[in-house]
Amino acid sequence: MPEQAPPPSTPADTAEPSGAAAPDRVADALDFFRRRLEGGSQADEFGFDPELTDHALLPLMRLFYDHWFQIELRGLDNVPATGRALLVANHSGVLPFDALMLQVALRDHHPAGRRLRMLVADLVLDVPLLSGLARRAGHTLAAPADAERLLRNEELVGVFPEGFKGIGKPFAERYRLQRFGRGGYVATALRTRAPIVPCSIVGAEEIYPKVGDLPALARLLRLPYFPVTPAFPLLGPLGLVPLPTRWIIEFGVPLPTAHLADEAADDPAAIEAISGEVRGTIQSTLDRLVVERGDPFRR
Repeated sequence: MPEQAPPPSTPADTAEPSGAAAPDRVADALDFFRRRLEGGSQADEFGFDPELTDHALLPLMRLFYDHWFQIELRGLDNVPATGRALLVANHSGVLPFDALMLQVALRDHHPAGRRLRMLVADLVLDVPLLSGLARRAGHTLAAPADAERLLRNEELVGVFPEGFKGIGKPFAERYRLQRFGRGGYVATALRTRAPIVPCSIVGAEEIYPKVGDLPALARLLRLPYFPVTPAFPLLGPLGLVPLPTRWIIEFGVPLPTAHLADEAADDPAAIEAISGEVRGTIQSTLDRLVVERGDPFRR
């Protein structure tokens, strides 16, 4: 695997850069908890809490990004340094580690330290504890109204058009994109004139090789699927530890939308054509990256 360049220094508003010295991290954490005990908390209209994210949530994600997975980033300069953009990626891995790793990658390694605001399924926001964490990490419901508000606020918004069909597909279908829905994300990009950045992720498919499903149990628990992997549920909680795979995350050339007529957002043919182009770009990139990466477990 080509050697990854050292990450650029994080911007000034990053409360806890990944390369900070241990004493500095401890001091920052203590200061953070002191302010929280004193009632200091700032969240936007979606519930996003930047300070909590930087001091508590991102450090947990970095444990996997920096010390468990082996992640190579490509094409970071294709993600705009400022302003609105819609990042569209393939989804896989049974549990959404791909979303978490994307968030760390862009915050820690993008020159502008961009925050990724993911659009998540309603199931995530129906679970009390998980809902609160997702909101505080900057994510919101995958609904056109919320997505448009974020983009008009000049945010970088992420979406997985495959949804649960992608993350819950069997291992035998790895790196084969599932249906992209009806192209609602394209209409949102057109209405807000946001560029679409295709993103291809290789590495998440192997963290939990899904070899089966228990549909009756899934219905009982009101889940879209209940996965069976070589380690879960056989090994119990230990089976929830993801395998330490090698990843490549590649950000493709943005697809502009500002030049298109306003009517395009309501034109099913135009939406389908753009969605097909984005999907085709991601699939062809996945095919190439899988070959380039080779053995997913070689360190």
